[in-house]
Amino acid sequence: MTINKNQNGETLTIAIEGRLDTVTAPQLETEVKASVDGIKELIFDMSKLEYISSAGLRVLLSSQKIMNKQGKMIVRGAGEAIMEIFDVTGFADLLNIE
Repeated sequence: MTINKNQNGETLTIAIEGRLDTVTAPQLETEVKASVDGIKELIFDMSKLEYISSAGLRVLLSSQKIMNKQGKMIVRGAGEAIMEIFDVTGFADLLNIE
């Protein structure tokens, strides 16, 4: 998995490429927690994400909880396979997906 971060003022975009699973989820969680101080808008760009496991979903949920206190979180570019996982798990109703 590759993580690319781009901060523009109080907006942080995290682009995730590859697979977000039990092996890579802790890396993403560490990156998010280290990067969101002072951030009002967190955007996850999932246009190049191939797969997300329950561990990856847990990281999204914990990120959502953090951002609920200080701003908003947006998921962008999720492909068909990722959207299907969001739909089946109910995450489509929990996340702000564009």
